[in-house]
Amino acid sequence: MNGPAVLPALALRVEPPLDPDGDEARSLLGRELARPEYYDADILDRIIDWLARLIDGSVGAAESSPPVAVAAAIVVAMLLAAGILLLITQARATARGDRAAAPALTGEAITAAELRARAEAALAAGDHVTALLDAFRATAVRQVERARIDDLPQATAHELARVLAAEFPTHGGRIDRSADLFDQVLYGDRPATREQATEVLALDDLLAGRAVRR
Repeated sequence: MNGPAVLPALALRVEPPLDPDGDEARSLLGRELARPEYYDADILDRIIDWLARLIDGSVGAAESSPPVAVAAAIVVAMLLAAGILLLITQARATARGDRAAAPALTGEAITAAELRARAEAALAAGDHVTALLDAFRATAVRQVERARIDDLPQATAHELARVLAAEFPTHGGRIDRSADLFDQVLYGDRPATREQATEVLALDDLLAGRAVRR
């Protein structure tokens, strides 16, 4: 009696047994993703194409393969798919974390009044992203100009929020929310709304001692 045939669908050239444990599955996934062709085009497209080929091949081989071998192949495919999704999720989270650790201020020589004017012009033009980002920067730069907080050119949005909240403790919640909105819009690829941009502009008014905009 011949043993179970090696499924042609498994692009990883898996040797029996076809029911690897977690470590073996991760090793198989690592070897697959290390192949050089994944780096000469968009990585996500390559992964999707490879996974589609793997699943299509497994279905095509099912007619002539023993049920146990087919089930084992499906388990391998599921483990690989789960591992790929985990790697993609972790990579994206790491990328977002790295970007969120970047300085909130751009380093350009610009005053709080200029940032504020730019934010208001962007709001009037319907560019809510620029309006929100420049409004937050104006808020921080204004307090630096007034010597209420130290000049922290390399600070992240939340680092700026912490020093602002220490200086204005009764407004800490609004300051933290503005920093959250800043990160979500700039690093989380989320669209900003007019209401959100207006909210951050109102925070600048509040900390500057002006009447809050409505």
